[in-house]
Amino acid sequence: MNGLGLLPRAFEPLPLGQVTPAGWLRSQLQIQADGLTGHLHEFWPDIARSQWIGGDVEGWERGPYWLDGLVPLAHLLEDRRLQDVASFWVDRILASQHADGWLGPIHDERFGYPYDPWPLFIVLKALSQHHEATGDARILPAMARLFSKLDTLLRDRPLRSWARYRWADLLLSVHWLYERTGEPWLLDLGATIQEQGYDWRAQFRTFPYWDKVHRIERDQSTHGVNVAMALKAYGVWSRQSSDPTDRAVPLRMLALLDRYHGQATGMFSCDEHLAGRSPSQGSELCAVVEAMYSLEVLLATIGEPALADRLERLAYNALPATLTPDVWAHQYDQQVNQVACRVSDRHVWTSNGPEANVYGLQPNFPCCTANLHQGWPKFVAHLWMRSPDDGLAAIAYAPCAVRTTVREVGVSVDVETEYPFDGRIQITVHADEPVQFPLHLRVPAWAEGARLRNPDGDTTTLLPGTFAIIDREWRGETRVTLDLPMSIRAERRFNDAVSLSRGPLLLALQIGEAWRQIGGELPAADWEVLPTTEWAYALDIDPADPASTLEVERRPLVGGPFSPETAPLRVHTRGRHVPGWGLERDTAAAPPPVSPVHSREPLEPFVLLPYGATGLRIAEIPVLAPDSPADR
Repeated sequence: MNGLGLLPRAFEPLPLGQVTPAGWLRSQLQIQADGLTGHLHEFWPDIARSQWIGGDVEGWERGPYWLDGLVPLAHLLEDRRLQDVASFWVDRILASQHADGWLGPIHDERFGYPYDPWPLFIVLKALSQHHEATGDARILPAMARLFSKLDTLLRDRPLRSWARYRWADLLLSVHWLYERTGEPWLLDLGATIQEQGYDWRAQFRTFPYWDKVHRIERDQSTHGVNVAMALKAYGVWSRQSSDPTDRAVPLRMLALLDRYHGQATGMFSCDEHLAGRSPSQGSELCAVVEAMYSLEVLLATIGEPALADRLERLAYNALPATLTPDVWAHQYDQQVNQVACRVSDRHVWTSNGPEANVYGLQPNFPCCTANLHQGWPKFVAHLWMRSPDDGLAAIAYAPCAVRTTVREVGVSVDVETEYPFDGRIQITVHADEPVQFPLHLRVPAWAEGARLRNPDGDTTTLLPGTFAIIDREWRGETRVTLDLPMSIRAERRFNDAVSLSRGPLLLALQIGEAWRQIGGELPAADWEVLPTTEWAYALDIDPADPASTLEVERRPLVGGPFSPETAPLRVHTRGRHVPGWGLERDTAAAPPPVSPVHSREPLEPFVLLPYGATGLRIAEIPVLAPDSPADR
């Protein structure tokens, strides 16, 4: 501990509610509110009868997980019904505080151990968001009493099990309260938490997991959700340690995960343990939303622009792909090359079960049913942040509105765009009275030739992978326009297959989908998805110049964009069927044949869709050999 409190963040997150969704993004959040998030409490026993609100069912992590996504969703949509539900839960949780400061149930052995603090990590995140949105005066003293209890408890019963591996989430809340109260004992508690937590830094210093983790060697350190949550750990701790080597740990973790387990979505494989680079292995939905949150925290903490590129990659690809378009069902595992979603004992998963990739209410295990809800709302809340020079920073792009104060002046920022489907972003700044401050606009690393049209009409070419800064006096209403060219890029992947991207969007071969209800009750039913068209193709493209043989088609953006029917982007290309490339067991495409691939089959046209709009797809695609025969 440095004795000087906490180092300042690179960017300061705005309180919940100061950034709100607009355009297609608001529609997406409304779909979520109309789906599982807004209705689980009405029928799912783990929420409806949770011990956290006085019921008789699960009193461990599931209610807190759901609340952690419900609170921001309710306030971002200004949805009175959902705000009332969230407030009911907050009231019950606060009323459950014991005389010694403990919050909520004292757990039975089914869910951990009696004073298992892990579920409280999630409760604290929900309570802090509720406080930011409402100013509820009960939250700070309730958190202080709980931390006092934990301070005593951890002396005799150090962190273990899930809490030991997920310690960064507790440290975040300790720091959150310290910034509001200045109580020095909270930093002593923070040091205890870090000391008792698992040493992720050491694991990734000598990273031993170079391939798919086998069942006999799996443990909590290879558990995908634990790893996703740990990405932020040393970024968070660096604010207290003041050690620059701690700030470097998250980037090393990401680099090693990319190297040995990376997927084209920007995610790593984890089904449910680290599973190698094959695009047929899965990634758990819980890990996707936790990785997003870790990146949001790291962006605030260390401010590295590349983290925002990855955040958008997850938000616009991995997140929507694992949800049905109406958000009434989800997968436990998604695959980059996903050609069948069926219940089968013959599967490729590291440790998950036979229904891990079907869409449903609670496939495989119900943690994702409870935890999926934080993905979109927290992404919205972190689109813009406050910069250290007392300005505003665009961290990620989507249609949204910001309402805040800068240097004691009311300021609004409206972002009009169809990003990520289009690269034009129009930003309108309104100041209640003249005020000087900088506007930081992130330029993605892929955006070669990005241009900014300034308020005075001049156009500036921007450097990719940086923040462009406009520092001026803002008067009345001022408009700037950012143009991010979205040329199609090819990246070599597993077995030299390619993934194709346009802007932050990963493209995937469209496969005909037959959805068959296999259980449950509508609208929260369970579904198998089977292919109705061929999928084993090799692309007829030049990876060095993919755009030369691809035709981009834009369609109107109406409602939710993440379904085959409503996707506002289609890319037309062609390829040849690859005989012999088939299934691996029953639930996965075999690894793609090593490119370049020879095929004498006729050239055929096919369509690439945004990955997030597909239920079945091939997104790491083999490439034809240059000497394949001409079409006949």
